[in-house]
Amino acid sequence: MENVEKIKKIRTMAYHETKRHADTMFAFNVYPCTIPQDFSFVPLHWQDSMELIYIKRGSGIAQVDFNVFKAQAGDIFVVQPGHLHGLRELRKTRMEYENIIFDMSFIGSNCVDICSQKYLQPLIGGKIVFPPHITVDHPMYGQICACLDVLDDLCARRPTGYELGVKGQLLSVVSLLFQIAREDASYTEENKNMQKIKRVLAAIEENYDKKLTVEDMAAGCGYSASHFMRWFKEATGSAFNAYLIEYRLDRAAAQLRTTGDNILEIAERTGFDNLSNFNRLFKKRFNMTPGQFRKQDL
Repeated sequence: MENVEKIKKIRTMAYHETKRHADTMFAFNVYPCTIPQDFSFVPLHWQDSMELIYIKRGSGIAQVDFNVFKAQAGDIFVVQPGHLHGLRELRKTRMEYENIIFDMSFIGSNCVDICSQKYLQPLIGGKIVFPPHITVDHPMYGQICACLDVLDDLCARRPTGYELGVKGQLLSVVSLLFQIAREDASYTEENKNMQKIKRVLAAIEENYDKKLTVEDMAAGCGYSASHFMRWFKEATGSAFNAYLIEYRLDRAAAQLRTTGDNILEIAERTGFDNLSNFNRLFKKRFNMTPGQFRKQDL
């Protein structure tokens, strides 16, 4: 029963992330993470909150919507509500980063005032687009980075009134981002692609343990198989079958970490019908066998 509950927890790592990252009284949180130590990769997903990804050390690959970037220490990635984002390893290089996640209501989107009506509601509605990648040479970088560093210090020390300070720093960051934002009031072809890729990603998340073919996915999008393969690679940076295998391996790695089930059961449960093929692919991805991976994580 305990293992069943753990598996359910693993399966909740959905492409549309709906969990609240803090309580409604303080809808904000910071998660320090490391790739590949904490996650082998973070698959493309989206949530209703806003997220800032602050790269602290190392390098990796970051994707925001259909834009793929090399992430380096100091970089800041801006993910608006409802937008796709993901992270993965770059040539076996370690990357440490912070996920700064907050509900828009935390900074006043539900208020009836000029800040909400003029800025926050249009942002939530997709009419305002922030630059997704802020590098150290960006003119606004110093000011944005300074706010995030103050925010880090407040969260580490938690002095009296730190909640007010956190909200103030986030409002400052959003204010700075509005200075470099652009308006996008039209429903573009990219928006249509976004909805289609979300449907495909949701199908992978719900059915990765079953047989998924390019033909089935293409039919769901109204594409031919060849067009779907080109489209999916342009959208995600990876071929469909390669992406599906990596997703399955990531789920298998999570189950190796958190359950005591035997390797054959985990392989079958994550979509692999051949144990030797699973072992070969797992070793190629993680540079060790599933058994070695489990032992190192004990």
